[in-house]
Amino acid sequence: MTNQYSDWDLVRVPGDETARMLVLKTSAAATIRNQALMQAMETIRRRIDALGVAEPTIAEYGQEGDFELVVQLPGVDDPTRVRDIMQSTALLEFKLVQDGPYSSREAALAQHGGVLPPDTELVPGSESGNEVWYVLNRVAAITGRDLTGAEPSHDSSGRPNVDFTLNRDGAERFGRVTGANIGKLLAVVLDNRIFTAPVIHGQITDRGVIEGGNFTPQSANDLALVLRSGALPASIKTLSDETVGPSLGADSIRHGVLASIVGLVAVMGFMLVYYRGAGVNADVALALNLLILVAAMGYIGATLTLPGIAGVILTVGMGVDSNVLIFERIREELRLGKAVGAAVAAGFEQAFRTIIDTHVTTVVSAAILFAFGTGPIKGFAVTLTIGLLANLFTSVFVSRVIFDYGLTHREKGAALSI
Repeated sequence: MTNQYSDWDLVRVPGDETARMLVLKTSAAATIRNQALMQAMETIRRRIDALGVAEPTIAEYGQEGDFELVVQLPGVDDPTRVRDIMQSTALLEFKLVQDGPYSSREAALAQHGGVLPPDTELVPGSESGNEVWYVLNRVAAITGRDLTGAEPSHDSSGRPNVDFTLNRDGAERFGRVTGANIGKLLAVVLDNRIFTAPVIHGQITDRGVIEGGNFTPQSANDLALVLRSGALPASIKTLSDETVGPSLGADSIRHGVLASIVGLVAVMGFMLVYYRGAGVNADVALALNLLILVAAMGYIGATLTLPGIAGVILTVGMGVDSNVLIFERIREELRLGKAVGAAVAAGFEQAFRTIIDTHVTTVVSAAILFAFGTGPIKGFAVTLTIGLLANLFTSVFVSRVIFDYGLTHREKGAALSI
């Protein structure tokens, strides 16, 4: 008995010396709140990831014991919709309807002499824009915890609805309930409000459909999203909501762009001075590398944040490094007395193994960052991976094509400008 109630204290009831009550210990209550906070963070992260928001930041905020979260979402076009999806508790229950609908709570109670039947409850809903009340079984046939999946769909008339699937235990219970109550109403209760109350036309086991409720394609998609991500352990209240535009950091943006341009020009200038004609080759490959990177990020809808910019800068460095490896190897082959064509071929062949090794190890590191990192770290990993793949293409293939083109148009006996 002591072990079973180890998280509770037995205290006297004020005003009654003989009565006792159990009070949850402060430490146990704090543990429950912390667990709820962690579960809420994970649920919100799953919902935001499903929306396709790039590089979200979800973290605890304030002092210990405040139980507050800060959510930063770059590049969001409809913050109201995202906020509604995050705050939706998404407690889904399927309950048999005992009686109703009634036009008001008072009318429902009056129909039963002011006292509801045992193990029932009154739950509100809406019908044709008006509030109605139903008398439902207090115990749900199944809940959202029994769901294994939910997807937006449409019926034979093209109206949006939501398909759902159940786990084995939920399918068995739902099959028994629906099979024994064909012809009755089954209320779909979402966050303690009836979403729809369709008639049970036949036994339902592992698959079902939530229809009605004046679905729109977006609302059906949003409901499926919150059902897939699971119910929040507690309700969430917005304390503050701020939208930060790019004008706030305009000065930082200008300096960042200026620094990037100066750095890029300096690198390209160094390649031209140090490697002469071959430097043009390197600069073309570098420019194409950046073009591919920007195009790929635009295609997947990635948001370029500070960690992403760091990935771009590192990509530029890797691109220059690859060209330096190739050019220095070609110089070494020329010093050994090989012909220009043979030196170029040997330089690319010998440097290829080193380039592959460095790129593969870096991509593996980026994959680990993406698998275990949070939003900004994942953004850095994605940018770096795309840049490395583009660099592998430009430094090995594009640069080689440019060299081969120059060799075919070179005068016989002329030295290679490198």
